[in-house]
Amino acid sequence: MKILIVHNNYGRYSGEEAVVDKTAELFRQLGHEVAFFRMTSEGLRDTLSGNIRGFFCGMYSRQGVKGMREALLREKPDVVNVHNLYPFISPAALFECRKQGVPVVMTVHNFRLMCPTGLFMRDGLPCELCLQRGNEWSCLRYNCEQSAFRTVGFAARNAVARLTGAYRKCVTRFVCITDFQKRKLIEAGFDAERISVIPNSIELPTDRPDGSVPRNDGEYVAYLGRISYEKGYDLLCEVARRHPEIAFRFAGELREDVMMPELPNLKLMGYLNGEALEQFLEGCRFLVMASRWYEGFPMVILDAAIHGKPSIGPDHGGFTEIIGKGEEAIGYLFEPGNVDDLERQVTTLWNAPGNCHELGGKAYAKLQSHYSTEVTQRQWTSLLQEL
Repeated sequence: MKILIVHNNYGRYSGEEAVVDKTAELFRQLGHEVAFFRMTSEGLRDTLSGNIRGFFCGMYSRQGVKGMREALLREKPDVVNVHNLYPFISPAALFECRKQGVPVVMTVHNFRLMCPTGLFMRDGLPCELCLQRGNEWSCLRYNCEQSAFRTVGFAARNAVARLTGAYRKCVTRFVCITDFQKRKLIEAGFDAERISVIPNSIELPTDRPDGSVPRNDGEYVAYLGRISYEKGYDLLCEVARRHPEIAFRFAGELREDVMMPELPNLKLMGYLNGEALEQFLEGCRFLVMASRWYEGFPMVILDAAIHGKPSIGPDHGGFTEIIGKGEEAIGYLFEPGNVDDLERQVTTLWNAPGNCHELGGKAYAKLQSHYSTEVTQRQWTSLLQEL
């Protein structure tokens, strides 16, 4: 089978680009031939002309439509796998797939089909005002992009896609990365029969054929990710302030507008990758994510699980299903935004190393059964066979 992957790259390499590249490699491992139709937004915000072009192309991109048509004629794919269309490809290009009778599978990375910003977030908190069809203009009311120009553009392109029926008429199957995302699509009026769930996945270590999990008590509580308000970094800082006996280490990009408190038990590690990131996760007792917003699919939970580490996260969005509850839980959940509840979960888990080991073992087991590349390969094979 030949699969054409369609994606508008963001201004700089992102987690979504990494998933696109990984999906391509997954298809190749399954024996499929992969071709690409990609455009890029790199440098878009650097010039006025680039911003104006992006504004109008989000609603209809002549170049994107032409590029899609040419890619279909050149590659003659059996299936088109769409990721991001904005701004230079545009949903209008999907009609070219329909004209040529090629089924379209759209991987849904975020909430953009329902929310103009794609985040379900306003002022750093969850917001679902745009969930119902035809309500894109709530984005305008609250100027969600903090820029009238960008907010109008985002709202308008969502409205055009909805009114033309680009997704409803042209997408054969939507592939969500969480059940939470699927439920929101259904609430927004999308056909449940056309929605599948295939989560993001991660490669299992090749040096553990017996499925064993590393065990160590860990020396600190780990925070991994962008250090910004919506990520709830300040909630964890407050827990650190209340508990000087517990060590905390933060790894990630520090936003310019963020003021980190100076605490003797809190250490900033900066942005980490490769071996440094592996050592950071190996040395922690558990991972904490305190996000105020839903996020998409918090991959850091899987990164921690590889090292046999449990996670603490807010009880909303994809966190709830990935971390879980009851006997199947691979960590603890806290009431979103509630620093007192976060403190309870952190101190409880910190003071129970044995429980950390048990939850860490469950985390690795869930990684094997739900989120390994082998599992998602089977899910994609089944879906492609259906098409």
